Amino acid sequence: MLKQLSMAVGVVFLLIGILGFVPGVTNDQDLLLGIFLVGLLQNLIHIVGGVAAILAAKSEDLSQMYFRVFGVVYAVIALIGVVQGNTVLGLFDINAAENILHVAIAVAFLAIGFGVPKSTETRTTV
Repeated sequence: MLKQLSMAVGVVFLLIGILGFVPGVTNDQDLLLGIFLVGLLQNLIHIVGGVAAILAAKSEDLSQMYFRVFGVVYAVIALIGVVQGNTVLGLFDINAAENILHVAIAVAFLAIGFGVPKSTETRTTV
């Protein structure tokens, strides 16, 4: 199950990163879908995170590690975003919607990484 979740997250993050570059999907204020503030660095981070998740989907162990590591990373980003309000270490701007989303992602990733057991099933072919 971890491999499938990792693949799904990877595809979604990759699409979000790409959509951040598409005019019309972002508006004049660089808001993705009119809600989430995006920029070059954020788009690249989403693409890299998506590729990492897709690569991690090769094994249960890598998928579990992905969710644990990125869960911690998103928790740190959420904490910094809440404390600083509208930026993350001055590297990129964020808004309240992103802070909420980062908290939700951190909680979900940590729950998956630490709560979902690795699959032990093995497939045999006849």
